[in-house]
Parts: sequence; structure tokens; C-alpha cells
Amino acid sequence: MIPASGTAVSRPSWLDPAVYAAYFELAKPRIIVLLLITTLAAMIMAARGLPPLDLLFWTLVGGALSSASSGAFNCWYDRDIDPLMRRTASRPLPTGRLQPWHALAYATVTAMLAYAVLGLFVNPLAMGLAMFGQFYYCVIYTIWLKRSTPMNIVIGGGAGAVPPLVGWAAVTHQIGAPALGLFAVIFLWTPPHFWALALNIETEFEKAGIPMLPNVAGERYTRIQIFGYTVALVAATLLFYPMHILGAVFFGAAALLGAYFLLLAIRILRRPMRASYQRMFRYSLIYLALICVAMVVDRVV
Repeated sequence: MIPASGTAVSRPSWLDPAVYAAYFELAKPRIIVLLLITTLAAMIMAARGLPPLDLLFWTLVGGALSSASSGAFNCWYDRDIDPLMRRTASRPLPTGRLQPWHALAYATVTAMLAYAVLGLFVNPLAMGLAMFGQFYYCVIYTIWLKRSTPMNIVIGGGAGAVPPLVGWAAVTHQIGAPALGLFAVIFLWTPPHFWALALNIETEFEKAGIPMLPNVAGERYTRIQIFGYTVALVAATLLFYPMHILGAVFFGAAALLGAYFLLLAIRILRRPMRASYQRMFRYSLIYLALICVAMVVDRVV
């Protein structure tokens, strides 16, 4: 097995803890945590409180396995371009810690386990939505959109917005308006979140041949788009109150959280600096988590 650097390494031993650490990294655990937060928020909203613990456990386990499968597939498919970018060059496949077939087998097994868990212990609708979300991410985004269009993140954002639908369906056996609202929030949140990162590492995407918006349309156009999507995101969250999807508690929290998000977008638009891009990216993660908390509190209270 030859890593990206060209230095030969020995075949990994199953007794070596580093092997399991590599599989853990292959699953993209930080993304799993973010997706499970949105799933949990939807479940609590649907139940107007804590859902049955066994249902909560199996839904989150199934969601984690499905996300791990998607992450592993993405690493397997992108193994040719990951060594070209600093943020991905240390992944298990470019470094030679795992072989490509390891990643593909891991993706297959975790997908099968995810669907078995969701189908047996949750319900068929939750399982079907999880399957749709994984197909969207692996086929529509990873294989088709990512390398073919600068709108890859915009269209592909739908994949990351599916987990709340899974969580809501797990509790209610249907899809409700609050879950669709959270889907819309994540869909509109994804472009400013990822483009802030892309502005910070624009040249890496260009080296890898990925048509990300900054290296195709330019930095200024990307900053305008970030501002536009941020305005749409904040407006969408505030509309939940007059549309009677959520109440005054959420409206107040969304207004405060959104005001700071807009401030960061305006700063990026007026004064483009790497520090501003990094601040926007980091706050976007906090924003999504707190929006979920606000939704849960409003729905329960």
C-alpha cells in the first residue's frame, strides 16, 4: 500500500488502535454530530418533549451509521483529488492508513446496518428518507454535482437537510411543517457556511479541479452570493412566526442570531479578509446549533 507521499507503509494490523481511529476518521464524525443535532431537534419538536428513549436511541444510531457510510463513500470516490488539498490530504486514504477497498467495504456495511436499524426499530418512512438522503449525497452531489458545476453546494445542500425529516418521521410516521422548516433552514444555511470556507482555501479547490464558486466566478461574486443567501436564511427563519410554524420564543432567538449572521455577511461584503471568512464559517456552525435549540425550546414550551 502506497500513500500519497509515495512512501511505502506496512499493511495495517487489526490489533492496532490506529486502524480503528482511521475508520472513525473515515466516517467524518464532526459532520455526523451536526446531522444528529438536527435529527434530535426534529424528534423533540415532533414529540413536544423527549421521545421514547428506545426510539431516540435507534434513530440516532441509524442516522449515525447512514452518515458514516456517506462519509466513507465520499472519501473513497474522492481519493484521487483529496491528496491535492491540504484540508483533505491527511485523510486515511491519501495517507495510506487504509486501502480504497477498506473504505468501500466500510461504506457498504454501515449503509446496510443503518437501513436494518431504521427499518426494524424505527419505521419504513424514516428508513426511506435516510436512503434518499444518502443517495442524494453520494450520487447526486459527490459523483455528479461536485466536479461539474459551481452550484454544487447549493443543489447538494439538500442532502444535509434530510436528517430533520428522518427525525420527524421517526416520531410521527409522517413529515410535518416544522421539519420542512428546518429542512429549508439547513438548505439555505449550507451555501454561506461552505462558501466562507471556500473563500479561505480557494486555491486548493482550483488545484483539485473542483469548480467551487470562488475559483469559477471570483471572490467578489461569491461574497455577494453569501450575503444574498444569508438574507434569505434569516428571512426564512423569521417567517416561521407569522406562518404559525413556531412561536415568539423562536422568533426572538432567530432575530438575534440572524442579526449577527447578517453583520458577518456585511463585513465580508465590505471588507474581504481571511479572518472574516474564518469567523463567518465558525459562527455558521454555532448558528445552526443554536437555531435548533431555539426551535426545540419554542416547540416544547
